[in-house]
Amino acid sequence: MPAYSEKVMDHFMNPRNVGEIEDADGIGEEGNPVCGDLMTFYIKVNDNRLSDVKFKTFGCGAAIAVSSIVSEMAIGKTLEEARKITPAVVAKELGGLPKNKNHCSNLGAQALNRAIDNYLEKQGIKVKTRRRREDEDE
Repeated sequence: MPAYSEKVMDHFMNPRNVGEIEDADGIGEEGNPVCGDLMTFYIKVNDNRLSDVKFKTFGCGAAIAVSSIVSEMAIGKTLEEARKITPAVVAKELGGLPKNKNHCSNLGAQALNRAIDNYLEKQGIKVKTRRRREDEDE
């Protein structure tokens, strides 16, 4: 069993912002077929800010903790600020993740970015497809 920080354990045992936003402005999904983790993020946007962020995650404790911390970090941020929530920022905020769980921090940041992309596309804003390498920011 990998050693998790207290913050990871807290977000795993008491995840924040779990659920679905029925009338979400943007929805983003990211998964890893190798480990089976799947994250879906739902966002509400008011005046270019994320007024609400919820998630549903199927996965390990690290995946749940990552989803929880990403949702907390994103609420209240502008879309531009939320884009700066990278996998490295997520892992650091959680006090680090075991090497074999770093991919979980990638999924959280990517799912949030997909939700933002989805929102922008609904607004008629062209979004450049940004495909990340799995090992980016590790």
